[in-house]
Amino acid sequence: MDFLPKELLDGLHTAQKRTAAKTARLRVKAGGSVWPILRRYKNGFTLDADQVTHLRGYVDLYEGQTHIATCLIVASDIVGKELICSVKRETAVAERPPLDFVKEGPEIAGYLPKA
Repeated sequence: MDFLPKELLDGLHTAQKRTAAKTARLRVKAGGSVWPILRRYKNGFTLDADQVTHLRGYVDLYEGQTHIATCLIVASDIVGKELICSVKRETAVAERPPLDFVKEGPEIAGYLPKA
């Protein structure tokens, strides 16, 4: 790709970003702003560096309109035209709050029977 003119390469990158943003259902929400996730991997994800240049702290991950996780971003660096965000912790969002009581019903396996 080194033989292509710079204007053509910039046009290709812009078209690729536009296509990725349209097809991406994963989004990051922080401080009232929302950005599409370009790529996601085990310990982080990438965003478009033209839209956001620095991001740290707690953010929310959405798939479409569904809130799926909260993340703690500990580092973000720009590589090329992407902002690479390194995630320390990702916690899935549950549909229900955790129970704070013991459910009635069958006893848990492993308990000794009543005497």
